Amino acid sequence: MLSTAIAAIALPNASAAPTLLSQGKPTTASSSENAGTPATAATDGNTGTRWASAFSDPQWIQVDLGAPATLSQVVLNWEAASGKSFQIQVSSDAATWTSVYTTTTGAGGVQTLNVTGTGRYVRMYGTVRNTAYGYSLWEFQVFGEISPTGQTCGPVNRAITRPVTASSTENAGTPASAAVDGNTGTRWASAASVPQWLTVDLGATYQVCRVILRWEAAYASAYQIQVSSDGNAWTSIYSTTSSTGGVQTVDVTGTGRYVRVNATAKATQWGVSLWEFEVYVLGGGSTSPSSSPSSSPSTSTGPIEPTDPKNPNFGPNVSVFDPSQQAAAQARLNQIFAGQETNQFGTERYAVLFKPGNHTIDANIGFYTQVAGLGFSPDDVNINGHVRAEATWFGGNATQNFWRGAENLSVTLPGTGNGVQVERWAVSQAVQYRRMHLRGANNEIQLWNGGDGWSSGGLMADTKIDGRVVSGSQQQWYTRNSQLGSWAGSVWNMVFQGVQGAPAPNFPNPSHTVINQTPLEREKPFLYIDGTGTYRVFVPALQANTTGTSWFGKTPAGSSISLDQFFVVRPGHTAAQINAALAAGRHLLVTPGVYHLNQALQVNNPNTVILGLGLATFVPDNGVTAIKVADVDGVKLAGILIDAGTVNSPTLVELGPAGSSASHAANPTSLHDVYFRVGGAHVGKATVSLQVNSNNVIGDHMWIWRADHGNAGTFGWTVNTGQNGMVVNGNNVTMYGLFVEHYQQYQVIWNGNGGRTYFFQNEMPYDPPNQAAWMNGSTRGWAAYKIADAVNTHEAWGLGSYCYFNVNPAVVGERSFETPVKSGIAFHNMVSVSLGGVGTINHVINNTAGPANTANQIIYVTSGP
Repeated sequence: MLSTAIAAIALPNASAAPTLLSQGKPTTASSSENAGTPATAATDGNTGTRWASAFSDPQWIQVDLGAPATLSQVVLNWEAASGKSFQIQVSSDAATWTSVYTTTTGAGGVQTLNVTGTGRYVRMYGTVRNTAYGYSLWEFQVFGEISPTGQTCGPVNRAITRPVTASSTENAGTPASAAVDGNTGTRWASAASVPQWLTVDLGATYQVCRVILRWEAAYASAYQIQVSSDGNAWTSIYSTTSSTGGVQTVDVTGTGRYVRVNATAKATQWGVSLWEFEVYVLGGGSTSPSSSPSSSPSTSTGPIEPTDPKNPNFGPNVSVFDPSQQAAAQARLNQIFAGQETNQFGTERYAVLFKPGNHTIDANIGFYTQVAGLGFSPDDVNINGHVRAEATWFGGNATQNFWRGAENLSVTLPGTGNGVQVERWAVSQAVQYRRMHLRGANNEIQLWNGGDGWSSGGLMADTKIDGRVVSGSQQQWYTRNSQLGSWAGSVWNMVFQGVQGAPAPNFPNPSHTVINQTPLEREKPFLYIDGTGTYRVFVPALQANTTGTSWFGKTPAGSSISLDQFFVVRPGHTAAQINAALAAGRHLLVTPGVYHLNQALQVNNPNTVILGLGLATFVPDNGVTAIKVADVDGVKLAGILIDAGTVNSPTLVELGPAGSSASHAANPTSLHDVYFRVGGAHVGKATVSLQVNSNNVIGDHMWIWRADHGNAGTFGWTVNTGQNGMVVNGNNVTMYGLFVEHYQQYQVIWNGNGGRTYFFQNEMPYDPPNQAAWMNGSTRGWAAYKIADAVNTHEAWGLGSYCYFNVNPAVVGERSFETPVKSGIAFHNMVSVSLGGVGTINHVINNTAGPANTANQIIYVTSGP
């Protein structure tokens, strides 16, 4: 049926990003003219195909967005058979519909309709046609923002203890604040006249979905629920003239910072009086000042701090520059680099962000520094200059150029168009070159120091290089979903996946592994500024069988979340405050800093985004786990470093509790540029760094590292202890760009079926004091990558495992890769290396090939077991 309880107004939504939600989503219709005009043709992104209905009224076409969404715009691209009278309607259940746009004068063509509404289902409901034919749409496009947690409403009263005002009060004992104090024994009462109103300030703009009014005997018989962005101009989202008092629960659709009940008629001789005025928002809200997550200590955290999406407080370690501030930007970059060039194990963290436009700068990126653009496309922010990483501090050796990144920028090198210009990106592990565009077909990017020194990277993803990539001394490299002019170079293990312009597959000579497509991937969320000056986080959609970038020459698929749905974590915030925000349905934007946690961060809401800037670092204290994610859909962890504390943690990150069994195939949890460290900065201890219990998890670039060097006293066989880097218990888990090094037993244990790994790099522990200290029963050492005996299906491509037993070169690792021999298990393109001939790996996979030792340092195997 059509709901009449909610009045929704067709207005522009200034804070809504133009994010296309409907393309490729399930679409149905009341009828189709024939098999060649199905409903799905209107949401396929192809303006050469169309839906057409039967030749009668009424008719409708409906799209299921897959989750509740806040709509900002609907575009109808009509064929000649258009609608004259129709409504755009939304619904949470495809049964009860609310109209958000109505016309009786539709003229066809392309109609762009600005709307305000919330729902999972959206339909065009036509009642009068312009022609004798049916209704026909080339495209039915719905734009807006997916609900941040997938919840339809609530669950926490957002009005509680917020600032509140009223038109009047009966006396001092019935103040406005009594209606939002959470106490049903206190009340607000007005003067004995109408109109009267009560207004609550939520502190930031929210999507209001429900209001509960708990009337005293003196109730309003007629009133409106209204929202406002400024407390002056009001929009009614509910109206009644037949209220009966009591407890009234009103489901509404509206967006605003201020919410008020405006009483226009009263039922008694008295004024109007409310025991409580409750407001609920889409995806959750603030917690009560006295509440805390059930798993946390009983500590008051206060109301959740709101975020102003146009002027957010990013704290002291984020610098944002527009094109008019180039001198200040260069000075800040120089200042940061001077402190960070050699600061490998310091506590300083920085992010430098550039607003859309052209910037003339030279960004030389040191440790714990992220340089990124704030455009929706990398080409929105152009750097005329360099975005580079050098290894001069270490004599040209880039094997310790860790923990930094460049993202979401285009770069035009000085002199572009005049011969070959060079960008240098001499890096190793835990460095992302992501969503970048290096312009100039004659230019090249060098992944080493250009003539001297080794390098041990690395990742390039969702990136366009117009010219050439020269890998030089890079020992291994993983390139995914990118577009290259060309590639030159190879050492041991170079993997290309979904890459346009990849070299030919010639493993092992040269060692190029080429996988044509990426079977299932979600790109990393990123921060940007929309056309209204609102900060947002774009969350890319899950994509199947992809090649090339997500953005060049196309509109990225995904959804956009306003920053007012995020809690901005800054230095000084506690684990209790962060947990309260998570429990209230907020996402996290974690600004650069080192955050000590005395309790695990509990991620229980589906679709939660935790996005770090500037290598934001969590340190679990007193043996706690840093992050625990429930067995829910669609959590995204991105851009963070987990640094083990001095007391042993059983795990650093847990994805799903033990025994997790739900399928998340349609909406998996994903990790992007998530790094783990045990030791190096301080003594660190963790039994397992990453434990994956949930099914269908996707890993997109991780370095899981037990330190082989660092500050004095922070590393050694009995100092920074770590048993396993990653343990996978879930089924159908996929890892892209997996680096795991130096753990003391199996580096990776895979217990779940259906696992896949695309690129694996490993170094065995450097520091076993002797063979007796590093034995797996009667077997010498532990394999780098272990498939459990009970596993029946697993596949992996492009794997390298190296040894460098510098404490005792007589130590032997029996094999790099260990797996049962079954028809459903396959490994492709493997290499074992004895670095400098220091130590021995006896076999590559099971008992096949080898040894890699002083005499034969590199051993390749193309397939196994």
